[in-house]
Amino acid sequence: MKAFRLDELEAERAANDGAYLQFLRERNMSVGLYALDAGGTDPQQPHAQDEVYLVVSGRAAITVGMETQSVARGSVVYVPAGVAHKFHHISEDLRVLVVFSPPEK
Repeated sequence: MKAFRLDELEAERAANDGAYLQFLRERNMSVGLYALDAGGTDPQQPHAQDEVYLVVSGRAAITVGMETQSVARGSVVYVPAGVAHKFHHISEDLRVLVVFSPPEK
C-alpha cells in the first residue's frame, strides 16, 4: 500500500517551487498534485495520455477542446489524450489531483 496526505504533498510541492508534483508512478498510471494561484495562468499543452482532474480546492473554469465548465472542490473532469485544455479565470487558489493513464512521461 502507498498512502499520502494532501497537506504533506502540498508542502513538498511548495518546497520544490513547482506547480506540479508527481507523487505516484506505476505501470499503468501516474498521479500528481497541480497548483495554480488565483489570477494565474495555466501553461499546459495537450498530453499524450488520458487524464482525470479532481479539484481538491479552489475555483476556476476549464476549457477542454471547445467546451468550458466551471470547477470547484469536488469537480471531476476527464480530458482525452491529445485534446487542448486549460484552467482559466482562477478566482481562488486551485489545487487539483491529476491522474494520467498511461503514466506521464
